Amino acid sequence: MNYLVLLRHGQSVWNLANKFTGFHDVDLTEQGEKEAKSAGELLKAAGITFDAVFSSTQIRANRTAEIVLNEAGQGALLANMVRHPDLRERDYGDLTGLDKDETRQKYGEEQVHIWRRSYDTAPPGGECLKDVVENRVRPYFNSQIKPLLDQGKNVLIAAHGNSLRATLITLGVESPDTINDAEFPTGAPLVFELENGQIKKRYFLK
Repeated sequence: MNYLVLLRHGQSVWNLANKFTGFHDVDLTEQGEKEAKSAGELLKAAGITFDAVFSSTQIRANRTAEIVLNEAGQGALLANMVRHPDLRERDYGDLTGLDKDETRQKYGEEQVHIWRRSYDTAPPGGECLKDVVENRVRPYFNSQIKPLLDQGKNVLIAAHGNSLRATLITLGVESPDTINDAEFPTGAPLVFELENGQIKKRYFLK
């Protein structure tokens, strides 16, 4: 048996400020650092050790991975952690930096919900989730990460809510119709147990 662990970064400065973040690079809050530390403690208690670690090129994901691995006693992996732009958060385009509540007041609740949760409708100047799946996450996962899992390696992906939702679709455990129900709390490790490349269990560490 081997493991794939998906981890959304801890709370970021713009999560706290209720802003659309997307490609904008912001750091963790103090709460986000605590969430990452807790995730590392959970992984250590579960006895899960990694052979490879992947993250995006964004600081909130990188810092989460750093804190998690150090807390789990696996800080040596950071020297070879792969940071790749294909694992970045979804590009929110013209919404980036806007307050979510103010945006709802300006454009209407229904329109903002479509931009946030529609699979194939992108916000102005940005990406929809389908773009993230097909243009970035699926090709990258299948070429760089899946071969390691097929070899029985344990892999950690520290990334973002939407790039991780795209990963769930790539894995085939969610579909465009079910993905909106798949929540990724900040700093909560989602564990997949695999045997011979097949997913046997899926659960959050608590």
